[in-house]
Amino acid sequence: MTISAFGMNPRRPGISVGQNHRPLGGRRKRIMDVTVASIALVLAAPVMLAIALLILLTDGSPAIFSHTRVGFNGKRFACYKFRTMVANADQVLADYIANNPEAAKEWEQNWKFRNDPRITFLGHILRKSSLDELPQLINVLRGEMSCVGPRPVVPDELQRYGACAIDYLRTRPGLTGLWQVTGRDAIDYPSRVSIDSRYVRDWSIWADVVILARTVFAVMKFDHAS
Repeated sequence: MTISAFGMNPRRPGISVGQNHRPLGGRRKRIMDVTVASIALVLAAPVMLAIALLILLTDGSPAIFSHTRVGFNGKRFACYKFRTMVANADQVLADYIANNPEAAKEWEQNWKFRNDPRITFLGHILRKSSLDELPQLINVLRGEMSCVGPRPVVPDELQRYGACAIDYLRTRPGLTGLWQVTGRDAIDYPSRVSIDSRYVRDWSIWADVVILARTVFAVMKFDHAS
């Protein structure tokens, strides 16, 4: 899938670094974010409550997990998700990498595992359906994220973006994005970075609308976690 498939003009000039006083898309994108996130949060409230209760009943508290991510202009924020991992996830990760050289290599390359030992049974279901990311609607309303944009990364991970990091920092990270509807986990990390960077450089409000529509179908496939 190419950028042009979303109505983006590949010849459109990127946003200069000097314009970083406002996130990508300005007021138009923000109005769409607040509108979409507000409606989605109201509609998803019963589902979110049910998920929270299931997590509490099957694996205890907390139901919602927050982790530091990098946002617009490098500002860090607490990104919310339903907890999908065991309570001692950090220790499980350290032990798994220390005792499994292949896993250590996979983590170094992708910052994730194909078969992650930290994820609970319910967590697998939530990730496959992307329901674990519903709390990020709150991040959107708070102005820390956008409905569409690059996936939010942890501070250390941003180094892997190289020269493309400048594009990432021009916008709010997104609840969904171009790479999710292009191939999600089937895409390797360098390709994901390239797709996120092209999204920023070739942005249009129409592209956001189409990506949001395509996200519904991508999630319904239920075959790749984002």
